[in-house]
Amino acid sequence: MPHLRLLTAPAAHEWLARHRLAVSEQGPFLEVALPARTAELDRELCAIGADWAWLDEDIAPSWRAFRLFVTDMDSTLIAIECIDEIADLAGLKPEVARITEAAMQGELDFREALNARVALLAGIPVARLEELYRERVRLNPGAARLVAALKENGCHCVLVSGGFTFFTERLARELGFDEAHANVLEAKDGLLTGRLVGPVIDAAAKAGILRTAAQRLGAARREILAAGDGANDLAMLALAGTRLAWRPKPRILPHVNVVSMAQGLDAVLELLP
Repeated sequence: MPHLRLLTAPAAHEWLARHRLAVSEQGPFLEVALPARTAELDRELCAIGADWAWLDEDIAPSWRAFRLFVTDMDSTLIAIECIDEIADLAGLKPEVARITEAAMQGELDFREALNARVALLAGIPVARLEELYRERVRLNPGAARLVAALKENGCHCVLVSGGFTFFTERLARELGFDEAHANVLEAKDGLLTGRLVGPVIDAAAKAGILRTAAQRLGAARREILAAGDGANDLAMLALAGTRLAWRPKPRILPHVNVVSMAQGLDAVLELLP
């Protein structure tokens, strides 16, 4: 029988009362035993803006048990999709954003969608990317606190993105990540060419990076925390015992066991004390 743990909040209390569920533990969080985890329950919890964890057999007993943290960047660690914002510099954001959303929902092949979007960026000055980073890149709630807590506890932190090294390298330096992996935008004479350089970081590559890091560290499944938001993260998430999402897309929701709709990514610190 799975246990559901929710951070204490008025909406959580109201939801439990409405369903006449008996709370077995109270304090910073509320815990209840349920017959099964269902898609309907997950949707209800999203709708009330809850922060919750399903205490399944995979999940870590405490966040202090994590030895490896691997996270996506766009719409997970930060609030934007960088490629959409780059396209906005050329007045192409709506067109590119539609492709991005379809790819994240798993409706398009990631590589094809990425190459199609990158091609539309040809001619944009590289100097504009620095401006974009300063003015538009904002961390999602709780991101900095989560990384700082994990680093202080000795956890190896990896940023892996289907986005671009221009952004991951800067974020990694600012937040103290141990590694950062992403796609490389080709530039010539100070302008983006609309092409990528080197291997593409897709779903398989993300999973491979996590697997390699886990093997190097000797980290077991229950010692791994992974965070993501889209179809491109599913293979990576499947390798982690604790799978975290901030306001997840419907496609990703059944595949994660810690979800924050209100507090932020650092809710995992309270849910798994």
